[in-house]
Amino acid sequence: MKKIIIILAIVILNIIAINPSYAIKIGLLTQVSEAGVGVNVNGRMIDVNTNRTVCTADAMRGYVLVPYKNEIAVKAGGKTYTLGTGAVVLRTDTDGYVSAKGKWYHGKLLIKNMGGKLTVINDIDLENYIKGVVPSEMPASWEYEALKAQAIAARSFALANLGKQAKYGYDLKDNTDDQAYGGASAETNITNRAVDETHGLVLTYDMKIISAYYSASAGGMTSDSIWGGYAPYLHSVPSFDDAVGKKGHGVGMSQHGANNLAKQGYNAYQILQYFYSNIKFAKLNKDS
Repeated sequence: MKKIIIILAIVILNIIAINPSYAIKIGLLTQVSEAGVGVNVNGRMIDVNTNRTVCTADAMRGYVLVPYKNEIAVKAGGKTYTLGTGAVVLRTDTDGYVSAKGKWYHGKLLIKNMGGKLTVINDIDLENYIKGVVPSEMPASWEYEALKAQAIAARSFALANLGKQAKYGYDLKDNTDDQAYGGASAETNITNRAVDETHGLVLTYDMKIISAYYSASAGGMTSDSIWGGYAPYLHSVPSFDDAVGKKGHGVGMSQHGANNLAKQGYNAYQILQYFYSNIKFAKLNKDS
């Protein structure tokens, strides 16, 4: 296939007017009866409502949190100690990681008692979130340009879907209902570099960030519709993944197809302009 010649249109957009340090909230656990959390350096749990420290957290010590009436409690030594609040933030005192679900995460954990069950949310900056998505969605051993394409698509999807899971108190789930996300535990040097080299880059159509859908493979041709709906940036094209068969919804970028195109010499921007129609590249304003 003849390579696509692309002139990149990179523009600066003020996309998100929120705190750049913690730009997105990811649901790790939803409506559970207990949650194991921790930190790798000393930290603390802070009452969301009063900003008061309600519990210190020792490095590398696990804490089991449970709902207690309208509040959150800590189970320890066969006893339960209430924290006196229904919502806490677990953060480190110095640079470090927070833990939940047996994984390490950048940022902070927000734990809420919602209707007698606990919801655990990773409050994290966008770029560190994407670093946990790329190796969870695409093997780190794949072609580097495909990894960069994945980073840009994942960042675009995340921003276009902020608030999608608002009824649960966060933006996105950490699984394939939205995007697979393994936190800092999933990171690799090569995928982190792919995220850093595409820092802040997103896909836009008509000056709006697109919901850059992607799936493992489309089985020969991508779909031009979103579950019966329509988006002007989606079109049906050969997906370059015939040998794999269809794995997933087949909308937007085929991940296997992206890897195969990268093997043919396509760069990340050519891959994305192949799978998404009439899109432009935009860079998030660092102050937004």
